[in-house]
Amino acid sequence: MKNMSTGKYRPYPQIDLPNRQWPDNTITKAPIWCSVDLRDGNQALITPMNLDQKLELFNLLLQLGFKVIEVGFPSASKVEYDFLRTLVDKDLIPDDVTVQVLVQAREHLIAKTFEALDGVKNAIVHLYNSTSVAQRKIVFKKSKQEIIDLALEGVELVKKYEKNHVGNISLEYSPESFTGTELEFSAEICNRVTACWGISKERKVVINLPATVEMATPNIYADQIEWMSNHLDNRENILISTHTHNDRGTSVAATELALLAGADRVEGTLLSNGERTGNVDIITLALNLYTQGVDPKLDFSDVNHVLDVVERCTAIDTHVRHPYVGELVYTAFSGSHQDAINKGFAHQKHKQDALWEVPYLPIDPDDVGRSYESIIRINSQSGKGGVAYILEEKFGYHLPKKMHPEIGRIVQAVTDAEGRELNADEILEIFESTYFRVKEHISFKNLTLNSCTSKDKSVNAKLTYVFQGREIHAQGEGNGPIDACRKSLLKDYPHNFTINSYSEHSCGERSSAKAVAYIAIETDEGDVFYGVGRDTDIAIASIKALFSALNRAF
Repeated sequence: MKNMSTGKYRPYPQIDLPNRQWPDNTITKAPIWCSVDLRDGNQALITPMNLDQKLELFNLLLQLGFKVIEVGFPSASKVEYDFLRTLVDKDLIPDDVTVQVLVQAREHLIAKTFEALDGVKNAIVHLYNSTSVAQRKIVFKKSKQEIIDLALEGVELVKKYEKNHVGNISLEYSPESFTGTELEFSAEICNRVTACWGISKERKVVINLPATVEMATPNIYADQIEWMSNHLDNRENILISTHTHNDRGTSVAATELALLAGADRVEGTLLSNGERTGNVDIITLALNLYTQGVDPKLDFSDVNHVLDVVERCTAIDTHVRHPYVGELVYTAFSGSHQDAINKGFAHQKHKQDALWEVPYLPIDPDDVGRSYESIIRINSQSGKGGVAYILEEKFGYHLPKKMHPEIGRIVQAVTDAEGRELNADEILEIFESTYFRVKEHISFKNLTLNSCTSKDKSVNAKLTYVFQGREIHAQGEGNGPIDACRKSLLKDYPHNFTINSYSEHSCGERSSAKAVAYIAIETDEGDVFYGVGRDTDIAIASIKALFSALNRAF
């Protein structure tokens, strides 16, 4: 770095955890999820959500399956207070959902919080105060003991107001800026808080250990979580919660490693909305679990709906490369990727409820409500497999594999000239103009087929065609319609050719299905050209394909 100076930055200290267990662990179940979209997410918006937007987002969180939702900081502003009262007064909180409210350790704020909670059946009061070295030294200018006293004062106040509340109140405590706090001090203040609250099996406490600012590599955070888990009193009655931010771009990794290290609970937001670089993205975390065969206990089977609601409520667009939900995350432009995906889908079609094995796609897009149509898109980087995939999946043309390079070159010539992506309809137009609307020097008119009486079961073809403005009637015998027509043609047609390959299939609904035929011819010079024909009669379709190839070759 140009302005790098000695001593301005220093490495984060390693954690003394010689017998760490988390590297050998595996995540086998979903954590307790807590959405903080309505609080952390909301406070990071240029324009905070209004009441209607908050209600819409709250309903989305319920639809997704969240059972713990931080609804705001009701003592901080009128809209936060009014939102919680609306939920209560309109009976919008299901009995199996716990709402969480944030508050600082001040009596007037805690009193206002309990006023807002009146009528709530299940609530978590989330008490926090900052404990880091920098905050103690620079912001508050308080000693460790004064910071502890502040936390304990808050706990006593919550206990005081809890007595008059009708409903279940749980405590969550956050040593805010945990990652900048000495571990010994974090454990001391958390143990003092739980002892003051009165922890038991029936009175569990959430200890939230936030990476308020992400300051180190994810393994360090995992070490901190495991160290705290080993040093918290009554650990069996504590729910360790994570709350990571994305300052270093590794919040998802840090949270996953923290779950390996013993965390029970995750606080985060949808699509990583939050201060600075955002909170951890719960969608990414949940779908990461899903791809490992673990039920995330949240339903993201319609991510388009989730994006629609979140983007409307937050006025923030989702990046096209956002994991699992971005517009382009299931899209391949590269030719080699397209070819592998195309083969993967063909392989997967023959398997029912089997292991997902499609290259380059770690999750089946259909599982999150995404269409297969956008998986392969065509630009100058694309190859033969991608073009063939679109023609098959979108329009029902099953091109023979040996034909893929030819149509790939033809489409790529257009993308090179245009310098842009081509949509499916444009690819179809190129295909049809190349094979169905080719400039004709020879035109098919009519065909009559008759079986011969000979033992070899050969076919007699009476072919009518126009060549150089002259209608010609020709007849020939061969071992099938195509061979018979070839022999008929070669009586007057000046260009010699051989038939290299032939394939056919039906296309369209049964009542209106047409046969599609593909023929490859080879000239005396060794050049190969494909033709495509389409008709309700398969024999006619094959002869149209032959004429398509002749017009392209000669």
